[in-house]
This record gives sequence, C-alpha cells and structure tokens, in this order.
Amino acid sequence: MMNESLSNQITSKNERLQIDANLVLIVCISLVAISAVLGINPIMPNIAKSLHIPPEQIGLVMALFVMPSTVGTLIFGALGDHVDKKKILIPSLLLFGVGAILCATANNFHSLLQWRFVTGVGAASLESLELTLISDLYSGKMLTAAMGFNSAMMGVAATIYPLIGGFLGELSWRYPFLLSVLAFPVALLISQKLKVANKQKNTQKLNLGIYLKNISDNIKNPQVFGLLFTVFCLFLLELGTFYTYIPIFAATHLGASGAEIGIILCCQSIAFSFTASQLGFLATKLSEKAIIISGFLLYGLSLLIVPAIANIWLLIIPCITLGVSVGLALPTLQAMIAGMAPEGYRAGFMALNVTVQSLGRALGPLLTGIAYGAWGIQGVFYASAALTVITVVVFATLVSSAKSTLVLTS
Repeated sequence: MMNESLSNQITSKNERLQIDANLVLIVCISLVAISAVLGINPIMPNIAKSLHIPPEQIGLVMALFVMPSTVGTLIFGALGDHVDKKKILIPSLLLFGVGAILCATANNFHSLLQWRFVTGVGAASLESLELTLISDLYSGKMLTAAMGFNSAMMGVAATIYPLIGGFLGELSWRYPFLLSVLAFPVALLISQKLKVANKQKNTQKLNLGIYLKNISDNIKNPQVFGLLFTVFCLFLLELGTFYTYIPIFAATHLGASGAEIGIILCCQSIAFSFTASQLGFLATKLSEKAIIISGFLLYGLSLLIVPAIANIWLLIIPCITLGVSVGLALPTLQAMIAGMAPEGYRAGFMALNVTVQSLGRALGPLLTGIAYGAWGIQGVFYASAALTVITVVVFATLVSSAKSTLVLTS
C-alpha cells in the first residue's frame, strides 16, 4: 500500500514537486551506477602505468563496462515491465558491488577486464529502471520536474566523483573502484523502504520476441523517432564535442593546464545541475517542446562562440551556457519519452532511451574526429553547431505536443 505522500505525487500535476525519501532513494540508484564511470575516468593513466598497459589498450576498461548495456538494457527493460522491479534492481546492485570489489583486487589487466564486464552486467539495468520508477510515480509537469531533479543530482555527481576518484587514485589505483560498494546499502534500503508503483506492469506472459518487435515497430512512429534522434544528437555532442574537443582546444590553442581544463569542465556540470533543478518551475511556464528547442539553440550558439575565444578563462562562458542548454533539454526529453510509452512498455522505452544515449556517446568521438580531419578543430565546433540546427528542425517537424497513439502487436 502506497502512503499518502506517494499517492499525491502520482496524481498531482499542479503542485510543486515534493522531494521525499522515496524519490531520493530512486535517484541513488543512478548515483551509484555512474560511480563506476566518473570515479574511474581520472585514474585511467594510473591503471595503465601500474599494470604496464599501452595507452591504446586502456580504453578497454570502459569499453568492457559499457558492453553489457548494449543488449542487456533492453532485456532488463522487458523484464521490468513484467515483474516487480525490485527483483531486478536488488540482484543487479549486489552484482555491481561485488564486481567492483573484484576489480579492486585484480592482479592483472586481464582479470580487471573480466571483473569490469561483470560490473557492467550489474549496471545494465540500473539507469533505465531508475528512470522507469520515476515515470511510474509522476506524470505531466511533475514528471518533467522529477526528471529535472534526477538530472541535477547526476550533475552534482559529475562534479564530485572525479574529485574523489582522483584523490583516491593518488593513494592507489584500486581504491576508486570501491566507491561502487555504495551499491550494498542502496540495495538494502530498496528492499526495505522503496515503494514501487506497479500501475504499468504488464500482466501478460513475457514473449520477448513480440515485446522487442513492438519496441522496434514503434521507433517508426514519427514522434518516437524524433525524440530518440534528438537524444542521440545530444549525447553525440556531449562526448564527441564537449568532452573531447573543448579540452583539446583549451590545451592546444589556449595553453591550458590539466587543472585549468578540469575547473572549466566543472563549470558545465554546476550550470547543468542548477538548470535541471529549476526545470519544474520552467515547465509551468513553457511547453516541453519549447524547452527542448531553446536548449538546442543555446547549445549551437555556445559552440559558435568557442573558436573565437582567445583567453582560457573566457572559455567558462560557453561551458556554462552548454550546461544550461543540456539541463533544459535532457530531463525534458526523458520525460517526453516516458510519457509516450504505451501501457506495459514503459521500462522498455526507457531502456531504449539509454541504448540510444550509449550509441550517441560511442559514435560521437568518431564523427567529430572525421570533422576534425576534414576541417580542423574550428570545423568541429561549426559542424556541431550545424547539427544542433538540424536536430531542432527534425524535432520540431516530427514531435508535436499531442500524445501519439503507438501500435502494439499481441
């Protein structure tokens, strides 16, 4: 039986978002999951040096962690629509924590990669089911506000985890992996305290073939395709342009040190967190479509500014505006995708969203690398700005404010 506070959150669309223990616990699921990425990134050189690994191979530490999500996310999404989500979340968190401990005790690079893969299996369900739980509890403007709060917390983590991981890595490359043992207390709290709304659980027997066919068929729906295309472009720009070429531009053209680049990148995370935390208020003033378009136009304008900057500290300005733009667009996109999901397919749709995010991150550095080879570093920013305009046109053309009827095969 859900308590009164939880019930009010599910049904209310007009009241201000109430951040209670249940929402905080749900958000902690993703906060734990991203520790295995953000806490490890700063120590990659330490791992390579300690285990005598060539620089071109160290990327496998991240690749093996992400690999299970490419297939596992959709499978866990299908299960999440048919069984109690706790039955997936708790074992996943426990496996995630155990895998992290084994990574910290690895004696060689081969065993480290094995345990990173195991940790990735544990993480494969976490983000999509966390987003599903939020979208089960809220609707309308409240859903947008809740997604904004979730993204704000991710932004805070993106600022804090690298600092903690870097500090622990100075003591030993093994210690940052132990950040993921936070999965154990979160799993315990979920088992005892989490109140799950099962209003969208699919009561039919799971036929994975039909389920995945329905998910695949609905990608052809113009609104679904438009939303997923927009998500793909957002994450392509994030990893391909922001996290890859802004640091390169700062170092090669402005002579920035590693510490200065770190400070500048943190400004983006802070701006992202603040903007996402205010999204509930903005959603009462603007439509979701207008918020997303505004975010992408601001993103494009920020990228156009970068090549003209001649002072390292002036780079903070476009980084802040980039953080604001992502804070506007990302949570709103997640809320719209959740709202589009048909009855009994919400976890699958959120899993598809996470898969598209991963695809954007994977292809981003490759595509921007092609732009760099063709037009140089300034061309990367101009081409990326052009992509934001293309994304706005596709999104505005395909996505309307009215909810589309999605087709399901029985």
